[in-house]
Amino acid sequence: MTDSRWAWVEVDLGAIEHNVRALKGLTQPGTLFMAVVKADAYGHGAVRVAERALAAGADRLGVATMDEAIALREAGIGAPIQVLSEPPQAQVDRIIDNGIIPTVTTRAFAGALGRAAASRGTEARYHLKVDTGMNRIGVRAEDAPEFAAMLAEFPGLRLEGTFTHFATADVPGDWDVTRQLQRFREALEGMRTERVDPGIVHAANSPATILVPESHFDMVRCGIALYGLHPARSTYGAVDLAPAMSVKARALLVKRIGMGEGVSYGLTWQATTTTTIATLPLGYADGVHRVLSNQMRVLGRGRFLPQVGRVCMDQFMVEVPRGAELTEGDEVVLVGAQGDERISMDELADTAGTINYEMACAFGMRLKRIYL
Repeated sequence: MTDSRWAWVEVDLGAIEHNVRALKGLTQPGTLFMAVVKADAYGHGAVRVAERALAAGADRLGVATMDEAIALREAGIGAPIQVLSEPPQAQVDRIIDNGIIPTVTTRAFAGALGRAAASRGTEARYHLKVDTGMNRIGVRAEDAPEFAAMLAEFPGLRLEGTFTHFATADVPGDWDVTRQLQRFREALEGMRTERVDPGIVHAANSPATILVPESHFDMVRCGIALYGLHPARSTYGAVDLAPAMSVKARALLVKRIGMGEGVSYGLTWQATTTTTIATLPLGYADGVHRVLSNQMRVLGRGRFLPQVGRVCMDQFMVEVPRGAELTEGDEVVLVGAQGDERISMDELADTAGTINYEMACAFGMRLKRIYL
């Protein structure tokens, strides 16, 4: 697979399986597990990750869009799939035809979904999203009981679950998590008072699954942790996760340059002595953010090599300092292990001033994947 281009991503499916089991081990027996595989499984490949996660004990899958859900169905995956935000009304026929579980937050969408299901003589399952303080999507917590009771009168609909999402679950002991949990519990109690069964209750994302056991309810939803990446520094040591993604390339060109010569656009880096420069065939179009220019490092023959000059769209350069060696075709590691050394996704994300989620998604956009 790497013959067409000397740059690729490796995904360790055994790590996915390990992470599912490790995260499920934090929950009580009987707690359902949703593997969140949106954004092409955070760059890891949704179909292969979904298959392995389900084999390891995941019960359901979560995605962001209808196209993501349909792609899983077309790949032959029959497990329950929930779209975690409300799709456009124009998607109701595809939802019903493919057995997708949508999120409902508005009366207009619920009405369209119910009418489409009733016209087929069936019921459409849905999950009600309750906004407890994230202020992104969802029915306000105080309005949820009345809203749920109203939807209970709609033909063609069946409330299968009720959920919310935390804004600060990665901060241990944060007061807002406590406040969101209280609002959610009050909304659930209000629904029951209205004689509406909230169904499968879920709130815990990856950090809450690890740090907030009282938020597990009937199901947990794990995204970033599924891939062996920690959602925050606070979760290190709390669970054993195995990173699934490595990013690798082969040296495309290795050459000597003289003292004072510059490298790449703008010549932002100049050699202070005669040195060796290696060009690698990937750049910011592959997820190596331009902001990493002159800041990051890679591994070559088990040694750390500094990146020099501006990162280009399709290439970037590293210095091979005195005492190190690299030849054309040698494997270089951007993320992952080589010899006794390792570069983590977190290191790269910290250097770029972003989060590991964004880095992983970006690497999955153009680089080919090899599954281990």
